[in-house]
Amino acid sequence: MRVLLAEDDPRMARLIARGLREQAYAVDVAADGDEALYKVEINDYDIAILDVMLPKRDGFEVCRELRQKGWRRPILLLTARDAVEDRVRGLDLGADDYLTKPFAFKELMARLRALLRRSDELRPSIIRIADLEIDTNGQRVRRGGQPIELTAKEYALLEYLARNAGRIVRREEIAEHVWDERFDPFSNLIEVYINRLRRKIDEPFGTPLIHTRRGAGYVLLEPADTMDLHES
Repeated sequence: MRVLLAEDDPRMARLIARGLREQAYAVDVAADGDEALYKVEINDYDIAILDVMLPKRDGFEVCRELRQKGWRRPILLLTARDAVEDRVRGLDLGADDYLTKPFAFKELMARLRALLRRSDELRPSIIRIADLEIDTNGQRVRRGGQPIELTAKEYALLEYLARNAGRIVRREEIAEHVWDERFDPFSNLIEVYINRLRRKIDEPFGTPLIHTRRGAGYVLLEPADTMDLHES
C-alpha cells in the first residue's frame, strides 16, 4: 500500500511516516498543498492523509481539487481543530474520515484499515494461494500451517503479489506500490526482496509459488496453473 502524507510539521510528518513504514506501508511526504496535488498527479496512491492546516493550499482545498479531478481513493483529514463545522466541511468536500490531533497512532492505523476496506469491498482480509495463507489485518503469513516471519517490506511485497495472484506484475508496478519515491529505479532491490521471499515462502516447502517471467515481471501462482513461465 502506498500512502500520500501531506503534513507541514516536520516532526509530526517524520513520526507518522516512520510508524506507517514500520507497518509495511510505502509513504511519500508532502509539506504543502501544492506539493500534495503534484505528487498525486505523478504517483499512484492507495490513500491520502491530509493535514487541514497546510501552507499554500490547505487540506480542504486539496481534498476539493482531488475530488473535482475524479480521484476516488480514500482521503483522511487530520486537524488540530475539533469544531463540528470543520468536520462537516471536510466531509462535504469529499473526505472519507476525520481525525483530530493529538491522536494515538493505533487509532490512525485503525482508521486507515477501515477506509481501505471500505474503498474496495472485494478485498479479502484472508488471502489463500495453495497452502499459503496471508492475514492482511494482522499481517501474518503461514504456509502449510507454519508461521513465516517476514520483515515489513517483505510482507508488503508478498501482499501485493498475492492481491494480484495469477497476473504478471511488472517491476515498475512493484516499485510504485511497495516502495515510495525514494526508490532507486536502477537498483536491484526488488530482485533482492524477491529472492528473500523465495527463501522463506518457497524453498522450505518444495513447491514454488513465486515465479519470474523474464523481461516481464513476477507472478504468485497456484501450482496447478499451467502458464508457460521461465523461472529464475
